[in-house]
Amino acid sequence: MLSLTGEYALRAMIYLARHAYDWPIPGHRIAEQAGIPPRYLSKVLGDLVRSGVLSSSPGKSGGFRLRRSPRKMTLFEVLAPFEQLDRRRCPFGETGVRSAGVVAACQQWQSLMEAEARFLKETTVFDVALGEGTGDSDVSREAPG
Repeated sequence: MLSLTGEYALRAMIYLARHAYDWPIPGHRIAEQAGIPPRYLSKVLGDLVRSGVLSSSPGKSGGFRLRRSPRKMTLFEVLAPFEQLDRRRCPFGETGVRSAGVVAACQQWQSLMEAEARFLKETTVFDVALGEGTGDSDVSREAPG
């Protein structure tokens, strides 16, 4: 139930967490390795910098890095600039019909949204990066600061 932008933000953050010893990583490399269109990713990375989860450095040897340890950064924080995670309402509630079916569907929808929010708030970038388990990176490096 994420937007494509949210998915790309997660992919970029997981890539950065898994390749901490390569920081700073240029945007074009993140795009290539994470399978994200470069222009689209440029906008996503800019939003992540403005939201405080990434830092960037300009120039030929510049790029992006996590601002904090991936152990302390939740998926919810990463997605917050792109998704309305706390403001999702039941899509059936505005129909003007309050049948038993609509009420039941809205209750199930609410349960689903609560489970999603709980997962995103309890799961860190580190949890997901480590879970990929390919062993070709070092996700244990701490972000500066």
